[in-house]
Amino acid sequence: MEIVFLGTGSMVPTKERNHQSIFVSHNGEGLLFDCGEGTQRQLKIANIRLGKLSKIFITHWHGDHVLGLPGLLQTLGSSDYERRLEIYGPEGTKKRVEHLLKGFSFNIDFEHEIFEISETVLNFKDFSVVVKSLEHGVPCLGYAIIEHDKRKIKTNVIKRLGIPDGPLLGKLQENKEIKWNNIVVLPKDATFVVKGKKIAIVLDTMLCNGVYALAKDADVLISEASYTSELEEKAEEYNHLTAKQAALAASQSNVEKLVLTHLSQRYKTPEKVLEEASTIFKKTIIAHDFMKIKV
Repeated sequence: MEIVFLGTGSMVPTKERNHQSIFVSHNGEGLLFDCGEGTQRQLKIANIRLGKLSKIFITHWHGDHVLGLPGLLQTLGSSDYERRLEIYGPEGTKKRVEHLLKGFSFNIDFEHEIFEISETVLNFKDFSVVVKSLEHGVPCLGYAIIEHDKRKIKTNVIKRLGIPDGPLLGKLQENKEIKWNNIVVLPKDATFVVKGKKIAIVLDTMLCNGVYALAKDADVLISEASYTSELEEKAEEYNHLTAKQAALAASQSNVEKLVLTHLSQRYKTPEKVLEEASTIFKKTIIAHDFMKIKV
């Protein structure tokens, strides 16, 4: 999986940080998490073709997370977009998209479907998306993308048995036994399991059970950190996390790497935010627009 940060700012964008949007690619699927103002321009700068986009996941309907959606949908409708676009979001998403379309002079003519979801697990071909409720004063969701475990071939066993490349190896990788030269070969003897990677995305929330559930055992936790602890009261007032709180969640959840985003425009440079978080959780970095991470 590859993560591209298209926007890493907060409610007010800056010259350096656009509104929130994260693109995750995996085996031909393009997953967009939130679509802040200017997202389609960010996609162009990042050289991500719109044809790669297959699913949009909305965390909540505050403007800095969705103001880019009308423009993106209009561009998709006027281009050669040939995929079936799926849009997922919290309660009220269908009506809000309907209102968006009424406010602008265009229709969604390409194949699409809108899903209103709550706490659930969405199963796709090669991965699942775990959905948890967060606390932000409005219906708000967090997401975790989890790759399905894969079976890899034990090449030394296959060579010893003389099994050729082809359908037989495919069956073993599908966890099915095969017969070769009158010998039954079991998947457990000829393959091994590689555990799928996990990316958790937690934007705009207070500390809550949903944060910990999504973060548990994540290879990468992407978390908002709108403020430092000196503004903890403001963070609580607006239902946001501080850098310290995000780091505590990571340290208590067996997270491999913490990536902080959604920084308030008051922080001209990220050093203060990074210092606070890394004191608690060393494997912390600050996201910036167009940063890429392979997982």
